[in-house]
Formats: sequence, C-alpha cells, structure tokens
Amino acid sequence: MATGNPRLRSRRQFLATSAAAASAFAIPTIIPRSALAAPGKPGANDRIRVGAIGVGGRGTLLLQQLPESAELVGIADCNLPRAEAFKSTAGGKYPVYQDYRPLLDRQDVDAVVVATGEFQRVLPCIHAAQAGKDIYAEKPLTLYVNEGRALVNAVRKYHRVLQVGTQQRSMEMNRVACELVRTGGLGKVLSVRAINYGGAEASPQPYPTGQDVPAGLDWNAWLNQAAERPYHGDWMAWMRWRDFAGGEMTNWGAHGVDQIQWALGMDDTGPVELKPLSEGPNGQVEMIYTSGVPVSFISESGRGPMGGAVFTCEKGKIEINRNKFTSNPLDIAEALKKKLDIAEEERKWSDNLALWQARWHLQNWLDCMRTREKPVADVEIGHRSVTVCHLANITRAVGRPLKWDPAREQFVSDDEANALLDRPRRAGFELPTI
Repeated sequence: MATGNPRLRSRRQFLATSAAAASAFAIPTIIPRSALAAPGKPGANDRIRVGAIGVGGRGTLLLQQLPESAELVGIADCNLPRAEAFKSTAGGKYPVYQDYRPLLDRQDVDAVVVATGEFQRVLPCIHAAQAGKDIYAEKPLTLYVNEGRALVNAVRKYHRVLQVGTQQRSMEMNRVACELVRTGGLGKVLSVRAINYGGAEASPQPYPTGQDVPAGLDWNAWLNQAAERPYHGDWMAWMRWRDFAGGEMTNWGAHGVDQIQWALGMDDTGPVELKPLSEGPNGQVEMIYTSGVPVSFISESGRGPMGGAVFTCEKGKIEINRNKFTSNPLDIAEALKKKLDIAEEERKWSDNLALWQARWHLQNWLDCMRTREKPVADVEIGHRSVTVCHLANITRAVGRPLKWDPAREQFVSDDEANALLDRPRRAGFELPTI
C-alpha cells in the first residue's frame, strides 16, 4: 500500500486515530490544550465522550460504526424498551434515559449523535448546542426550511461542530467526481438529471381511532412538534406521512441533491427558479440555478443514481452515485479513477456495507471536534441541500412556477409559497429564540 501521501491512511491507521475531548458544558470555542493528547503526554481524556439520542435502526448502525477514538457514555430514546434492548445487545454499562435532556445536562458528555426522525431532530440539536455539545445529526436534517435556519443560527452562536449525516461527502469516489464537475474539468455544465423522488402522503382525516400506547413509549415525546393525535401503529411508519416527513424527496433526495449542490459549487446557496413539469404530489420538477444550469427531477427510481445525478457537460456525461461514478465516454471515468487519493486496501474495506456507510464520516466529525474546523458536511451545507428538497415539495404543492431568493431564503412575491416555509409547532416543542 502506498505511504508517500499523508492523506492515505490504512485501515489500521484509521482505526487508531484518536481525537481529544472537550469540556462540554462551558461551550468553549476551542478545546483546552490540557485536554489534548500530545506525543508522550496523554490528554485528560483521549476519547471523545459521546451520547446518543435515538437508537432505532439508523442510530444503531451509526453507533456500531463509531470509531475507537470515541466512547459511548449514555443513550436516550423516547421508546425506552428499544433503548434498553440496544444497551443489552451492545453490552453497554452506561445509563439509559427516556428524556434526552438529562443526557445533555451531563458535563462528561462532549457530543451527541442525534438519529431521531426528521420531525424530531432539530429541537434536540438546538438544545445540544445550547448545552455546549458538538453534534452529529442524521439526514434529512429538517422537516421544513425555517427550522433549518434556526438550527444553523444556534450552531454558529454556540460555536459548535455539527456534521450532517450525508456520508457521501466522506467518500473518495464522490469527492473526486464532484470536484471534476465543479472545477470545469468537463467544461460547462449543460444540464443535470436526477431521480424524481416521491413526496409524502397527506395524513388521513380524521385521524385513525386510537390504540393502546405500547409500554415504555413516551407518545408525547415521540410526536414532538407534530399536532396532537391518539396513538396508532400506522403513525410509526412516519416517513410515509407529510406531518412527519418529506417522503423520498427528503430521504434519498437529501443524498442526491447534496451531490448536485456539491458538484455545482452551490453549497451555500440554491436554485433561483422552480417549476412543476407534471401535476401531483409526486410530480416532476425543474430548477434553474443562477448559472442557468437546469436541474430536472424526472428519472424513475431504479433508472438513475439514487445517491446522485447525471451531469451533461460540454466534454461528456458523468453519473455520480454513492461511492461510484460512470461516464460517457468511458475514458472520463478511467482518467478520474487515477486521481483517487485512496489506497486499494482502504477502498476495498470501505466497500464493505457493514462499515463504509458512516465510519469515515464520523471520524471526520471527531477530528473536527479537536481542530474546531468545519466538518465536510457542515450544518449550513446540510441545511441548504435539504432546503432544495423542501423547495421541490413546495413547488409540487402550489403547482406553478416560483422564484426563490436563496440569500433571503424566501420566495419572491408569493405569500402562499412562503407560508409553506414554516410549520406550526405543538405547545412545549417550540424552537428556542436564537
């Protein structure tokens, strides 16, 4: 394996990486030097102490991939039996909480992994920032646009490191492919074609007849910001319903759109025009950026890259997907593979589905906690990418062309569309004023 390039790290080197811990509750802008390890001088705590909020399927996967430079010291889940089952399976010796707030109160917790549903995510992230914790927040980052800006404001005010779980930002294949497009390696971008990710369904009215709340589930906490309703098992498939999610447009779309934003160099902005190409909540949508590049959400699922898009440029086409790329002509991809700054052993290991999903991304987060640099999927990046997904769903909802001002994050002269940038929040789950 090549060793001359310092950016190349073997599996062993990667697993041995150690990040230092911060004193969490004082909300420092840098980690104290006394807490950092140095050659021949161990730090006060060489492992970053992490708590977890939400230990469902995705949360479990993330914690299984947490690098050895971090230590899990507590978990919280409003579904207490699920949390206890996770602890039992993992063999943990840490406390379990049903309410995440006592976890945030602990001064020995440096950071939290927030892997709740998207409708439950922003409030604990803001509370974590206020408590001086750094944050790994799963995607989709938000349920609606305005709460995303509130989260960005909180992260900036409290000088936190927040990594969004769009892990393709930490995949070498995606990095070099997006960089090729962004830097003009294929000439001018002429058009972008993406999957027409479906939206969520309207909740049934009236609500289904209530059922008994499962033992150990705090139904009030689970509902979070959503309107009050009796428990019913159908709600637990929350990604299906508009009250709780944006459907596949924000689920897989959070990955695909993020690659579009990255490749076009639009990380801190967005499109300026939107128009529906067909009717309905799953209608096709086209967006135009300031450069004039049209991005069309028109491809059927399974007939395009779910984790990216097809970029048609002056010198050819490149399809960017999760951890891979192809091109027409083929020599574009062949030349690009030679630029991969990654050892063969590392690449094969990363292709292991049990490990490559998030481990590198989590390591970048831990490294940035030590340096206080912005991570590769900083909160602003995540907010802007999922905003594009929300804009697509809003365009479908109003069913007509819209103009978007990405600087003000408002539609131009359209009160109906602007009303959809926000949502009413249930009493007790309001966002703090930042």
